[in-house]
Amino acid sequence: MTGRAPVLSVRGLSVRFRMPGGRRVAAVTDARFDVAAGECLALIGESGCGKSVLASALLGLLPGNAQTAGRALLGDLDLLAADERTFARTVRGRLIGLVPQSPAAHLTPVRTVRSQLEETVAELTGVRGRTALREAAEAAAERAAFPVDHLDRHPHELSGGLAQRAATALALVGDAPLLLADEPTTGLDRDLVDHTVDELRRHVDKGGGRALLMITHDLAAAERIADRVAVMYAGRIVELADASAFFGTPGPRHPYSRGLLDALPDRAFAPIPGLPPELGALPDGCAFAARCDRASDACATLPLLRGEVACHHPQAALTEAADRA
Repeated sequence: MTGRAPVLSVRGLSVRFRMPGGRRVAAVTDARFDVAAGECLALIGESGCGKSVLASALLGLLPGNAQTAGRALLGDLDLLAADERTFARTVRGRLIGLVPQSPAAHLTPVRTVRSQLEETVAELTGVRGRTALREAAEAAAERAAFPVDHLDRHPHELSGGLAQRAATALALVGDAPLLLADEPTTGLDRDLVDHTVDELRRHVDKGGGRALLMITHDLAAAERIADRVAVMYAGRIVELADASAFFGTPGPRHPYSRGLLDALPDRAFAPIPGLPPELGALPDGCAFAARCDRASDACATLPLLRGEVACHHPQAALTEAADRA
């Protein structure tokens, strides 16, 4: 999908939840994408479309009623086949750094931010000695714009934005090959959003074969740092596009992707009509058809992701439009 070697290669990743009464919820279906070294891929879509479930699958954090299929290769390691011991000792923090969606729940409530940072620094970097650990923890806090004079506070004493910055600082400590940021700008004002995503981008740009998978509702943040965009709808990736083309010209090709951009206040400010389908009762064909003004009888058949878009009636690519002109 790019000319660079992938840090993460996902093929056919699916997640099903077994529910009471034999019902199954199709949270993620046949996800396929790469995240290359030096690249940021932004995964976007409405709440409930499966983005965070996908992230949990990559980190081995799914609940017991989940069933997975497919492959997710991080180097030679298939994350979907790894056991908890491998995740705990090899993956989390060392190979994948996580900026969690709910940082207040991610932080240990009875310990200060400083103690958690120092422990993480010692575990992941090998730094020893009280003074060295203190300095390393403060440097980690500054990377995430977490105020040093708040380091001795407990998580319940932090605002949502401060908790988010503390979690970001913890995620950056190990300089992991893959940084997985799940809504990393939640609760932050615009200036701090820009600072946070810029720091995430620096993690990728400083070399060493690092990559960033960012799950976000903040399309402005995605536009600021992403190289490519993956759009998810009803558990499926429906579009993969270069970020400059997606946010600029020619724009998205999938009608749902266009609807996401048109809903922004600085664009058409027009909401997408209707609601997404329930993941436990998906239609046989295109899940977006009921909300789409381009739908036809062909949409009763499921469109597959071919090249960049999974749609029977995509917006014409720039080269296609030029050929017809």
